[in-house]
Parts: sequence; structure tokens; C-alpha cells
Amino acid sequence: MRIDGARVLVAGATGVLGRALAVGLHEQGARVVAAGRDPDRLAEVAAALGTGAQHLDVVDAGSCAAAVRGAADELGGLDLLVVATGAAGFGRAVELEEAVAEELFAVNALGPMALVRAAAPYVAEARDGEGTVAVLSAVLADLPTAGMADYSAAKAALATWLQVLRREERRSFRVLDARPPHLDTGLDTRALAGAAPRLPAPLPHERVVEAMMEAIGGEATEVVMDGKELVVR
Repeated sequence: MRIDGARVLVAGATGVLGRALAVGLHEQGARVVAAGRDPDRLAEVAAALGTGAQHLDVVDAGSCAAAVRGAADELGGLDLLVVATGAAGFGRAVELEEAVAEELFAVNALGPMALVRAAAPYVAEARDGEGTVAVLSAVLADLPTAGMADYSAAKAALATWLQVLRREERRSFRVLDARPPHLDTGLDTRALAGAAPRLPAPLPHERVVEAMMEAIGGEATEVVMDGKELVVR
């Protein structure tokens, strides 16, 4: 898709990766609205983008719909939805508290799904038929990891849903699923529960932003790990 002039909502723009993507798209000429939960960080990002901000509680489907509607109203439609929300949680499968498991699925799967459902009618009517939803799941969808069963399962659920969505909406809009590895965003230090198992050295988040920008600006449907390399395809 053509990024210059695109009308974009970035959900999760108060996080490291979401903010970098919002700023990167803005610098390439897109009109970007930021959505996130932290009011102070959201105000900072919105000021950098020169647009209004949308408060977002990703575990509330009504909040997801309101954020999408608010962004579409301000921009006069949506060409691109970027979902960069997420939460980590660690623990053995049989030991994780039910409340933590439920929140992991709400934040990592159900919330992103609700955002995409709300945005679908808008991106289906995007300029030049280039509507796109770009969602960050995780490499855990491909490589479920011990000590991260529920976290892995939530990401796998999202990735599977996106795969089916791509088939169902192939004539309406493009679905881009990014499944990056462990990153240097500090997400593992802000886990809902437990301590992270031994993880590989983090990939710089700038590499993911670069790959995402390439993917969004082209026709790719995935950003994935191929061995030790992050590839766009």
C-alpha cells in the first residue's frame, strides 16, 4: 500500500514498538492517530503525530470499537489498522492462576480481534482498495515455549484467527501478521505473573519496525523468523 497520505490507527501506541511504528508511519507521510491506555504517554505520542488521541482499554470490546470509530471520524476513514498491544505472563501450564490466563487471552487475542472487527468495515472501503490490518502476534505462535504455555497459546490463537481472516477477507483487505521474536522492549520485565525463563538475546525493536514498514508499504502478509533471520514475505 502507499503509506504517504494513508489514514492510520495504531493501537498500542504507548508501548515501545507501537510508538516507533506510529512515528515511522507519520514520518513517511501517513496521518496517524494513536490509541493506548497510559494517558501521559498517549498525550506525548499524539503531540508528536499532530492528531487527536484515543484512549484504549484492549480488554474492553466497547473501548476497542470506540477507539476505531474515533480515529475514523477524525481521519475521514481508515486505510490501515496497526495492532501492537500485548502482555506477557510466565508460569507452568498447570500452575498459572486462572485470572492471569484469562487476561493473557484477553490482551493478546480477544482484544486484537475486537479491534480488527471494528476496523474491518473501514479498511474494506480504503482508498485504491489497499486497506490493510497489520497485527503483531509473536514467534511463540510458531514456537510454543515451556514456562510460557498460556502466553504461547494466546499468541497462537491470534495467529490462527488472522490466517483464517486472510482467507475470508481476501477480496476486502490485506491481513499482515507479524510474529517477531523476543525483543528489547522490556515486555518480559512487566509480566502479569511469574518470571521469564531463559530467553535468547533480544532482537532490537528497530529491526522489527523496519521490517513492518517494508511489509506495510508492499504486499507482504507476514513478518516471520526464518532460522535466525527476520523476513518479510
